[in-house]
Amino acid sequence: MSHPVNEPILGYSPGSKERIEIKAELDRQISEVIEIPCIINGKEVFTGNITTQVIPHNHNHIIARVHLAGKDEMENACKAAVNAQQNWIDIGLESRCEIFEKCADLLAGEWRMKVNASTMLNQSKTVFQAEIDSACELIDFWRFNCFYARNFHDDLQPLVSPPGVKNSTEIRPLEGFVLSITPFNFTSIAANLPSAPAIVGCTSVWKPSRNSYLSNYILMQLMMEAGLPDGVINFLPGSGAEITEVALANPDFAGLHFTGSTATFQGLWQEIGLALPNLRSYPRIVGETGGKDFVVAHPNCNERGLLVALLRGSFEFQGQKCSAASRAYVPQSVWSSISDELCDEIRKIKMGDAMDFTNFMTAVIDQRSFDKITGYIDRAKADDSCEVIVGGNYDDSVGWFIEPTIIVTSNPKSETMIDEIFGPVLTVYVYEDNMFDEVLTLCDESSPYALTGSIFANDESDVQKAFNALRFTAGNFYINDKPTGAVVAQQPFGGARASGTNDKAGGPLNLLRWISPRSVKRTFEPPQNWDYQFMQPEN
Repeated sequence: MSHPVNEPILGYSPGSKERIEIKAELDRQISEVIEIPCIINGKEVFTGNITTQVIPHNHNHIIARVHLAGKDEMENACKAAVNAQQNWIDIGLESRCEIFEKCADLLAGEWRMKVNASTMLNQSKTVFQAEIDSACELIDFWRFNCFYARNFHDDLQPLVSPPGVKNSTEIRPLEGFVLSITPFNFTSIAANLPSAPAIVGCTSVWKPSRNSYLSNYILMQLMMEAGLPDGVINFLPGSGAEITEVALANPDFAGLHFTGSTATFQGLWQEIGLALPNLRSYPRIVGETGGKDFVVAHPNCNERGLLVALLRGSFEFQGQKCSAASRAYVPQSVWSSISDELCDEIRKIKMGDAMDFTNFMTAVIDQRSFDKITGYIDRAKADDSCEVIVGGNYDDSVGWFIEPTIIVTSNPKSETMIDEIFGPVLTVYVYEDNMFDEVLTLCDESSPYALTGSIFANDESDVQKAFNALRFTAGNFYINDKPTGAVVAQQPFGGARASGTNDKAGGPLNLLRWISPRSVKRTFEPPQNWDYQFMQPEN
């Protein structure tokens, strides 16, 4: 079985074939308004309960009209998923993998620009951000997940079969359907959450984010074109609370695959616990939630590397990554050396329309996010322990634009050092050079999250000290690099504590959560007598 390789990232340089193609596709998509239905049992369902989808960097421009699911659609989707499972199991792993490998091939080819353009418009991503996310990462998810699933059939077999017996393990899926609740910020994650369980034989009800209906719908269309059977994945735009209520009332609810906020995930876990008496099985609960991701610098570190990591790690993707650098602990000597240059570099960042390829940043996703992020900035401006040293301005008249902002605080437990902001805001705590050990403890204990983090240090002894002190502070740990940019099969992604169940999307551990193995013992010569040797009389 050949090992997949990560999908190459296209550069979109001026005059390149891919740049010409993406611009043409952007022009095409921005000129139309798509009607998005629910997809239930492979059929389009237009409910008439319509909401609109707008472009975040130009929020007066409507790109889609979305038909939201009601209770009937939700119930029908759960039934469709349950009814589809037996046939989906029966076609076998190899046929399931062939479908998703075809999905990867379509996305790597004729669908690439369509999906990337929809992500740029729907979620306000630059072309490079979209290429990494909606093309490369999702192609990798599909190809590597198929590779991992095939290996399970060999790797999970029993090691011992005594004479006359053959022991084996059947790699069964969970019995029932998986509810997949997906985020806006990564198109790849949105498609992976329903499709990863499907590869191993589960069926899914997919609740996409209200802020990514267009790009997610296009991926649903792609999977159907690749041959996904009716009912295996059911696409349900609508209220998360209402969909969850219907799903948990169905005894065949078998699992939750979730990416989103910590508060929402904790609430769902509580609701699942209450629903247990009515469910056929104990559901699998897999979630990746928030982060308050850190950079800790040692006095002896690569200062230019630190500067670039802070800038890219904090402000790429508009800070709307659960792995984005959000708090930094920098020694006084290093901060005195890099702070002016860091601010100068940040002032060079261009922000605007995603269709202008000279922009490094675009808009945040919606008004609610805009208001939340700017609230943190305004409160920091009014806090005597904080100083906004660059950025801090914002404007929502055309799009939801917030400048890349750095806050320096003398209080290591100020709210912007503790709370997840999910926007282009970095807070820096400057510490005395001789307080490195204390800062490691502070970093470990200050936040409830444990998703990503990085250490910048030149000496290996300092790296190892941080490595050990911060062992449980990050599920993805980076050494002399920004705490973002996990790659499928290279750095499987996920965190613990309040950041989730750490089941590592992009690696085999996540897929293992969606199987329920059956141990099988085949005896070739069954015993013919019921008594045992010890029962024989003494001579």
